[in-house]
Amino acid sequence: MKRRVRLTCRVNGQFVVEDIDPTMLLLHFLRDRLKLFGTKEACGEGECGACTVIMNGRPVTSCLVLAVEAEGSEITTVEGLAKDGELSILQQEFIKFDALQCGFCTPGMLMSARALLDRNPDPTDDDIMEAMSGNLCRCTGYRQIFDAVKKAAKREREELKRS
Repeated sequence: MKRRVRLTCRVNGQFVVEDIDPTMLLLHFLRDRLKLFGTKEACGEGECGACTVIMNGRPVTSCLVLAVEAEGSEITTVEGLAKDGELSILQQEFIKFDALQCGFCTPGMLMSARALLDRNPDPTDDDIMEAMSGNLCRCTGYRQIFDAVKKAAKREREELKRS
């Protein structure tokens, strides 16, 4: 019988307790156990960023993180960005700026951008470039992505002032 370990964490605000194989990757835990398919599996080597999620406020490539390393963590996947069925400002701006084509890399891009805006609400172009440097897109140019992040940052700052 295979050894199992208990994993307790929060995913998209929901408390999760699961008994898992200690060798299971966070990517597979999210997709196979929690059925959160927005996190994509692509390179399996942490090179493309398609599997990026936010763990304790930091973007991580979930294909390189063991699920057991998420013990006690707060994890946000792309499914956690929309609230009450309404797309987040960041998601809205990605659509407005045509910052996606096939959409495969988009969840990872959104999560890297979200992590950036959470720690830096007024990023420079260089900040955005650095934050997105771990995400590859083979379909579209990066300019639309950078512009979408910049506009989302501006809208979020304006919304914060109003509240």
